Amino acid sequence: MKSIIVPVDFSNQSEKALKVAASLAKQQKAELFVLHMLELSPAIMGDSGYISQEQVVHLIKLGEQRFADFLDQPYLKEIKLTPIIKHYKVFSEVAEVAEKHDADLIVMGSNGVDGLEEIFIGSNTERVVRTSDVPVLVIKGNEVEDFDPKNFVFACDFEKESVPALKKAQKMAKILGSKLHMVYINTPGDEFLSTTDAQSKIDAFLKEANIDLTVEIFNDYTVEKGVLNYNDEVDADLIGIPTHGRRGLSHFFMGSIGEDIANHAKAPVITFKI
Repeated sequence: MKSIIVPVDFSNQSEKALKVAASLAKQQKAELFVLHMLELSPAIMGDSGYISQEQVVHLIKLGEQRFADFLDQPYLKEIKLTPIIKHYKVFSEVAEVAEKHDADLIVMGSNGVDGLEEIFIGSNTERVVRTSDVPVLVIKGNEVEDFDPKNFVFACDFEKESVPALKKAQKMAKILGSKLHMVYINTPGDEFLSTTDAQSKIDAFLKEANIDLTVEIFNDYTVEKGVLNYNDEVDADLIGIPTHGRRGLSHFFMGSIGEDIANHAKAPVITFKI
């Protein structure tokens, strides 16, 4: 990697994301662009909805000082770091910054406690993923001091449109030095396939992708449970999934990723735009 973007808002979760991004930047000898978007609180607005230019300048200076203090951390000392401040909270600008600096990855924090609705749908993370062609790594829950994923699970529906996401995942696995575990989750009901039919679907997908990979067929009651259980079985450090930017994150793969992965996955989740 040459450059990594990490948006921060001074929360504990954004600091966890910053630590992961810093760890990756050290490993990859990459430049770290730390992005903070200032937001003027409605509480400081008068009845007219207007604040003076002097007040705006004062608030910007306070925000810049807080940002500088936030970045004064020992784990950032040996990293080529570029702070970026945007004076408006427009999340599409994260993707624009990533494009401008030819970023390989965006790292974001998420609290991971209130299900998919809180983590992705309508969240800051979703707003970034929807507009970004760059993979987005979502760091949830526990703090990760040294991010070095050895096992990387990639799950998709093995339809043709997921081929670009697989290629991005394969490239990312190579960059990270991770072993890529491809899995097809076979579930009961209308989506159920015999082993022979599932293997035929997988073979056609890999032929379309022109990639030679071993794919595990994993049976479970739901896609979500299958991904989580397979993730535990191979002791994965990272879960990769494709996402449709045009439809947001309500359609990760096979209809929906579901809340279980967002809530209960021990590993961070990385999304690849189709």
